[in-house]
Amino acid sequence: MSAVGGKVCVVTGAASGIGRALALGLARRGARVALSDVDEAGLAATAQQVGGDVHTQRLDVSDRDAVVAYATTVAEHFGVVHQVYNNAGIAFSRSVLESEFEDWERVLGINLWGVIHGTKAFLPHLVASGDGHVINISSLNGILAQPEMSHYCASKFAVRGFTESLRMEALAAGHRLGVTVVHPGGIKTAIADNAFARAKELGLPVTEADERRRRYYNDKLLKMDAGQAAETIIAGVEANKGRVMVGNDAKALDGLVRLVPSRYPGLVVRGLKRLGPR
Repeated sequence: MSAVGGKVCVVTGAASGIGRALALGLARRGARVALSDVDEAGLAATAQQVGGDVHTQRLDVSDRDAVVAYATTVAEHFGVVHQVYNNAGIAFSRSVLESEFEDWERVLGINLWGVIHGTKAFLPHLVASGDGHVINISSLNGILAQPEMSHYCASKFAVRGFTESLRMEALAAGHRLGVTVVHPGGIKTAIADNAFARAKELGLPVTEADERRRRYYNDKLLKMDAGQAAETIIAGVEANKGRVMVGNDAKALDGLVRLVPSRYPGLVVRGLKRLGPR
């Protein structure tokens, strides 16, 4: 039996993408899963694919009280909680100059506070299980920044720091608690499309260059299958790795940042210019 077999595993953002793939991968290994998302239709589709003893609930991870109540509900339903995968996240693209304060509040509310809420709410249950694990999904952009993505990069850099601090605390306290931060590279999800759609909803100017960049991300950068990404993540959890890099692009760009930390921003900007003006 695998390290997750028989465990109760919580996955946020489970309606699609990596979240759905994690739910399916964990269930295949014999885990009992609790799944949440704001997308109720997508969540129901994931639950149908998972089958068996699956708990689902609509959840906005930016809502602290809702997440705290959710942790209690899951613990009461299963009697124990072993692992939480804080996966829910969104992207947004706009320059700092053009952004409104609300843009950062929305992205940080989900990407960072959602991770903090999920970790804090479930942590007592994970410690009490005697074999718990916190898995927080950062990004390649938790290591490498990009222009016009300050909202996303700030949240993902923060998730990395938050998670690494927690791992140190668990080690110092001697808890039987694994803590893993995950840095996916380009994964085939709807994150670029969703960010593009959100910009339209907000009435922001969307140019042909923006559309071209969206297509470029989908066709050239978001290449790894979400199922493959989930397998890499779960294998890292089973090996109790502190950091899991998902994809050769994530590994290569992590190496670039380590090699030329003061020069990589210029290299990124030159690379993006090949796509033409925004």
